[in-house]
Amino acid sequence: MDQWKRFNSFKQRGEWVELQFMAQAAAHGFSVLKPWGDSLQYDFGVEQRGHLLRVQVKGSSARKGRGGYLCRLRRGGSGEQRYNAADVDLFALYILPANAWYLIPGAVVLRPTPKMHLTFYPDGLSRPGRHTADHDYEPYREAWHLLAKANTR
Repeated sequence: MDQWKRFNSFKQRGEWVELQFMAQAAAHGFSVLKPWGDSLQYDFGVEQRGHLLRVQVKGSSARKGRGGYLCRLRRGGSGEQRYNAADVDLFALYILPANAWYLIPGAVVLRPTPKMHLTFYPDGLSRPGRHTADHDYEPYREAWHLLAKANTR
């Protein structure tokens, strides 16, 4: 059984995903900082040569169509608020069933208009005729080197 299926709530699962991010980032040689509380717009800071990269971590197992996974980029109690490029430098998105991380600069998904939903295809093309544009996020798969970028804006 997949470890992430053992949790009783999405909150517990989200906390576990954050721990997985911290472990992966540390394994790649990065210093990870966890702000106290949850009032900031990001989950972690990654420090590199005196610069702080603000990282928002999300996990998803939600299927979308054949072969796709939906990840929601929403925040706030109602879950309907968009993230702002001034508050988040990078998204670390974990597709749980595929055990795949996508590290995407905030500017890619927040400018010019912040996106609220992203679809990932970690298992490849889901059907004949799917366009390459459906895989726009594949270059960011396991892109841990982006944590070294002091300024992704």
